[in-house]
Amino acid sequence: MTTVFNIIAVIFMFAVVVVLIRGLINMMRGGSGNTSNKLMQARIILQFVALVFLLLAVYFAGR
Repeated sequence: MTTVFNIIAVIFMFAVVVVLIRGLINMMRGGSGNTSNKLMQARIILQFVALVFLLLAVYFAGR
């Protein structure tokens, strides 16, 4: 069970990195502010989900 949570957490952490890089590229190219805002919102949500899965993995590892 812990392994599943670890794998899912890593997938979400990778997604956070991808969204962060896309946001940086958008800012460097002078893209729209609306797109940057949507990417930041997506990054924050993905970070929250990754944190939840990390905490679940730690919780089940301790049992």
